[in-house]
Amino acid sequence: MLGAGSFGCVYRVKDTRGQDYALKLLKLWEIVGDDRHQLLQRFDMEYETGRINSNYLVHSYEKGFVEGNPFIIMEFCPNGDLMEAAEKGNIDLLKTAKEILYGLKDLHLQGKVHRDLKPENVLIRHDGTAILTDFGISGDQNNRLTQRGILGIPKQIFGTFAYMPPEQINPKRGNATVLPTTDIFSFGVMMYQLLTYELPFGRLETESDLPQYTERAKRGKWDRELLEHSSNGHMWLQLIDGCLVPDFKKRLQNVDEVLALLPSLGSTYRPVNSDSFKQRNTIRNGILLRVMQGEEYNKEYRLDDLIHGNSRILTVGRETEDVYNVISIKETLSSYVSRCHCTLELDYERGTWVIRDGQWRLKCPIGLRLKELFPCKTCTAYCNGIQNKKHEWILSMNGTYVNSTEVNRSGFPLKLGDIISIGDVKLRVEGY
Repeated sequence: MLGAGSFGCVYRVKDTRGQDYALKLLKLWEIVGDDRHQLLQRFDMEYETGRINSNYLVHSYEKGFVEGNPFIIMEFCPNGDLMEAAEKGNIDLLKTAKEILYGLKDLHLQGKVHRDLKPENVLIRHDGTAILTDFGISGDQNNRLTQRGILGIPKQIFGTFAYMPPEQINPKRGNATVLPTTDIFSFGVMMYQLLTYELPFGRLETESDLPQYTERAKRGKWDRELLEHSSNGHMWLQLIDGCLVPDFKKRLQNVDEVLALLPSLGSTYRPVNSDSFKQRNTIRNGILLRVMQGEEYNKEYRLDDLIHGNSRILTVGRETEDVYNVISIKETLSSYVSRCHCTLELDYERGTWVIRDGQWRLKCPIGLRLKELFPCKTCTAYCNGIQNKKHEWILSMNGTYVNSTEVNRSGFPLKLGDIISIGDVKLRVEGY
């Protein structure tokens, strides 16, 4: 056994040729009720994330069951995790930082957010490369910051408090969409810790320390003086300052912005560009949206094929009987996709698709509550035929994001490779 957590154990195993692997076993026998289904989905998504063709993510080889409990076979890293390596003084911090960022870049390009980045979730390969692992909470149904119970009280908050950004801890932000900026804040905390051997927002040794720690994080009050007096700390000051901004909208927004603040020394990014990935970034016939996180993983929506008649508008929202959407997103375990979430519009002049948060709807509250409904002739809702002439623009409940940018009703032009965040669901813009 290499280690154990709340829901699983990790073992070092060998195949018939003597090759070492890591086997992660989900302790399903200890889990009861509704949690089983969600954990199985997370576990399966962890396997799928490990299948991403990347030089900086731990690789998954196989999955299966033993006595009804699922397992994943992954690559084995003999040098342990980053915390162990740091304690032994066996790391090149600049090279390691770049490799961690490269791993995040590959994750984010695939429409995924790690959400639990910390030294223990960075493994060191035999050749010294740092790679990311433990993608369980970056998975499908639990990429939400907080799962909420009755009366909106948080049921569980994933991740580790020391590395969480304020929006991940604050219950008021519990229904906010997880974005790459979550990982960027965690990266800043981790780099500060590796440089100073302390956490940026003070002591966090007991539960009683947590309120003050999180309050300082919320106010952006971190110990700059300690960093400046550490070895080479001044080289990292601007980067860490940009990562630890409490407002996620003002924080460094993507990995490339973080990389731009690193010194130019160290390793270079080695992208894995498979033929299929190149094809998805080439337009031959049209544009599609591919589900990268969601209950319908890998489902395609070919936008040009969905246009009917003279309309150039496609509505997007949660799959439900009372509101019609051209693109109906299936979401059964939560309600973070709004019924009238966003709108796609083909802009003929620019030759591109534009996404807007919300939809232009004819408000008909009586009709929306009826079971037997008919397509309305004046908007995209299903109603009982009552012609209420008052239209209004209805915004989504949780916002629509492209990459890390919040989209408003004015619109955001889409390009190949963009990641659209709609509640718990992430879709990538691809060509076909």
